[in-house]
Amino acid sequence: VNGIEIYSMKIDSKVTSRFAHNVITSRAVNRGNVHKEVVFDVELPKTAFITNFSMTIDGVTYPGIIKEKEAAKKQYEKAVSKGQTAGLVKASGRKTEKFTVSVNIKAGSKVTFELTYEELLKRQFGKYKMFIKVKPKQLVKDFEIAVNIFEPQGITELEAEGTFITNDLQNIIKKTFSEQKGHVSFKPALDQQRTCANCSQSVLDGDFTVRYDVKRATPDNLQIVNGYFVHFFAPTNLPKLPKNVIFVIDISGSMSGREIQQTREALLKILDDIKEDDFFNFILFGSDVHTWKETLIKATPENLDEARKFVRGIDTAGMTNLHGGIMTGIDMLNAAHEGNLVPNRSASIIIMLTDGQPNVGISNTQDIQAHVNKAIEGKYTLYNLGFGYGVDYNFLEKMALENKGLARRIYPDSDAALQLQGFYDEVSNPMLTDVELNYPENEISDLTKNSFKHFYDGSEIVVAGRFIDNDQNYLTVDVRGEGANDALSYTTHQDAEQTAKAFQEQQYIFGEYIERLWAYLTLEQLLEKRIAATGEEKENLTAEALDLSLKYKFVTPLTSMVVTKPEDYDNQDGIADKPIEGIDLFTILLYLRCSFDVPLKKGFHVDTWFTFTVDGDPHFIIPVPQKDDAICFNINENPGTVLNLINDPVTGITVNGELIGDKRANSDAKIQNTYFGKLGIANKHLGLKLTVTPEKITIQNGNEKTGFTWLDSVTVQQEGLTLIMNRGKNLVLSMGSGVSFVIVLHQVWKKHPLHQDFLGLYTLESDKLSEQTHGLLGQFFHPIDFTILEIHPGSDPKKPDATMIVKNNELTVTRGWQKDYRRDPKHGVDIPCWFVHNNGAGLIDGVHTDYIVSSLF
Repeated sequence: VNGIEIYSMKIDSKVTSRFAHNVITSRAVNRGNVHKEVVFDVELPKTAFITNFSMTIDGVTYPGIIKEKEAAKKQYEKAVSKGQTAGLVKASGRKTEKFTVSVNIKAGSKVTFELTYEELLKRQFGKYKMFIKVKPKQLVKDFEIAVNIFEPQGITELEAEGTFITNDLQNIIKKTFSEQKGHVSFKPALDQQRTCANCSQSVLDGDFTVRYDVKRATPDNLQIVNGYFVHFFAPTNLPKLPKNVIFVIDISGSMSGREIQQTREALLKILDDIKEDDFFNFILFGSDVHTWKETLIKATPENLDEARKFVRGIDTAGMTNLHGGIMTGIDMLNAAHEGNLVPNRSASIIIMLTDGQPNVGISNTQDIQAHVNKAIEGKYTLYNLGFGYGVDYNFLEKMALENKGLARRIYPDSDAALQLQGFYDEVSNPMLTDVELNYPENEISDLTKNSFKHFYDGSEIVVAGRFIDNDQNYLTVDVRGEGANDALSYTTHQDAEQTAKAFQEQQYIFGEYIERLWAYLTLEQLLEKRIAATGEEKENLTAEALDLSLKYKFVTPLTSMVVTKPEDYDNQDGIADKPIEGIDLFTILLYLRCSFDVPLKKGFHVDTWFTFTVDGDPHFIIPVPQKDDAICFNINENPGTVLNLINDPVTGITVNGELIGDKRANSDAKIQNTYFGKLGIANKHLGLKLTVTPEKITIQNGNEKTGFTWLDSVTVQQEGLTLIMNRGKNLVLSMGSGVSFVIVLHQVWKKHPLHQDFLGLYTLESDKLSEQTHGLLGQFFHPIDFTILEIHPGSDPKKPDATMIVKNNELTVTRGWQKDYRRDPKHGVDIPCWFVHNNGAGLIDGVHTDYIVSSLF
């Protein structure tokens, strides 16, 4: 492809006692006559930590070096200052992160990329699962996946499948297992990789999954190696515990349409799975809180039928009284236990689903967390499901972790109902409560988490630790838990000789695997604790996690891998970081934002909800998630011009913005500063008009007008409209179909000789608008793709030019950058994009003057 041949790609995985050590090796050669860019692009599981990377070019190796994040900062800034995309790892999907590195090599040169990552395989639904993303992007002469598994307990079953596997490829998957060893291989020949007989496209594009389980003669298995131990606990054949589950469901206006329909669909399927010994109830929260029943009720066939009728009737209304909803659920569980309405031996669970942020009643998230923690007091498990990208995921995760649960993002796709049902399936079969694995305190140090609120059928509890005496070769463990009929209580022990006998197959073992498993599990739990910690506790957890990350060479949120490259051909060093859920989500929510502390030059811009802010050029920023990149362009127009930003003929919603200039024109400037001074948002189907200026907000409903100033702090609710004003800062507006807008007031010094106050507009949940939506902003709510070719020096040595193919047009573009103020509100971080010249000509539909309208409405 483009003169670059990937002639070998091998994915080698060694799994020892659930701990996977994976090495991806890719070899390529430049078959062209000039130097060319070679790209190494792979996707890894989000649960994995990168541990090593290197490039070898013509016999010279360039290693990746793992450093503290701050130590790598200067190299990152140097790269982005030259217009390069220095970040190498980005969130790329629900369960993957993409690692990308590129290097320019001369004609005839060869390069070998080698990436190593490690993860502890989790057991779900009775099987361990290893996930490998396969996407070489071209035919590869020597392609191979090899998975070798060693389990001292013995392997009972082994499966392998791929989403891309055709009937012709099915027989190429080889899998064997006997006793403690399992092997899976997939090695298609060149012709077997083709999409058709004479095609050059590869069929290898999708997920390759390996699943297996182990023998369980006893409930647990202990292994001791070189001063470290790991304890696997997964009892079988236990009677299921009854459960008491309360579903707390957000029914605010933003959940309307597909989201509430998918929620109803998921709840109906969940009702089919609830056991007759279970107790349940539904709590709905919009502006008000509604309960289906006054208390938890038993899941009899009659009650389940009544519940199905209730679920089918769930609809949306109002805003988001999250605090009222969750506290009602906790109070109901407390009352049920105090009144002995539910069995003593049962598991109590709260599952909350929300797609927004609290804005009615108590809306301060720290206050909500404090109230919830005090009310639960460790008695119940809280699971928070965040629907879409409008949620405060960090808040949901922190509150769940503080209450022995977890948070999960539900992606707003066609399978959202299946995602909801899939999560419920994971927690629907509790077998034990209050599980504790106790080890002699005078023998063990650095123990991972050893107490668990629930043990679920088909899962596994893993505890690891380090001996105080490195030569100790035995361990005794007391196991406690509460079952459906009685308490579970026993003592187990193991010595190192038993482990040694099991580990005679040395070719399956990689290094000090139990020590690395302990380090991985410890790091994972330290980073999790860090989410809910504050102050000195957070500092201590951070320091401990950083030390472990550096010692064991894990790329975590606290470390970065600096990837060095040869200095010729404009190569730049890159930085590999570990993305964090809830921050690097720049894929869905486009919004228009003019939130600057100085006026814009020449226009305004579009960007994503979590990602970009600009302090000047460029102005329109269009994220393209599948490219992990962005396109930007200017609109150059005079003050007084009104531009159509969004126009949806189906929902009747339009958004227009009027540009204003500085207090006085700069006679030396060819193009004057412009920024938004007035916004008009209308829903013609409902007869609603909202006019916003830096001085006041006016709502017109038919002939009735209501006005507010930015000093007011009010909430307005009327048919088709919800408006919340946060005094002096912003207003949140939801109207019609459920689409929401946030308008931000940016104030400057009143005596500033040039600048004026201005507005910013954010569009949330653009998927609530129809496919016919258009406008300068609205047209980019639909997917867009582009290709970059022929990167070469531009007029500015810091900003290379290139050819972009987009919408069947060939455009000259320039690499530029803008400020991202997420992590550093004062100084910002430079973020790159491809700049399209001439008012976005060739990128926007038509020409920019097509979007000029006569007035706000």
